[in-house]
Amino acid sequence: SFHNMGRITRAKPVKLIAGFIFKDEKYLRNAEAVLARKFGKIDFKSQSMPFNFTDYYAQELGSNLKRAFISFQNLICPKSLSSVKAVTNHIEKNLSSGGNRLINIDPGYLDAARLILASTKDYAHRVYLDKGIFAEITLIFKGHSFKALEWTYPDYKSEEYIDIFHKIREIFLRQCQPIPRT
Repeated sequence: SFHNMGRITRAKPVKLIAGFIFKDEKYLRNAEAVLARKFGKIDFKSQSMPFNFTDYYAQELGSNLKRAFISFQNLICPKSLSSVKAVTNHIEKNLSSGGNRLINIDPGYLDAARLILASTKDYAHRVYLDKGIFAEITLIFKGHSFKALEWTYPDYKSEEYIDIFHKIREIFLRQCQPIPRT
């Protein structure tokens, strides 16, 4: 008897976000413009914040790095994250100088329950999507807030970031409300 089998449902749309690490605001503006052409209107932009959680990017991007996040108005299908990451890798390449990137772009998405980041690296806590891209659940929404997991990057645990993801989640939840009938 198959009556216990879960009904297969269609993936619900999710909210595309991108995080940036950069030295110069002009590369951020540049990347935002290209991304908006690709993925549609940007409906949220964070402030630029100092990025001093790791020296990992210093050699390539320089010192005194900044971090910012944006989200896009158009909701996407979760499985398209791998295509988005392929596009952002391509944009990084175009926005590079002498073989060094001028900006790092981390696409991901959030919905009511979680924040997912795309990665090219395989780890035990990542799930393969497509096109060499993995998905990582970076934060889960529990109670009234996003909560970190044991592998969550230190900066993604910070109050500053979580506050931004709350704002983007609010926009997402409003977008998902049924249109009232008049």
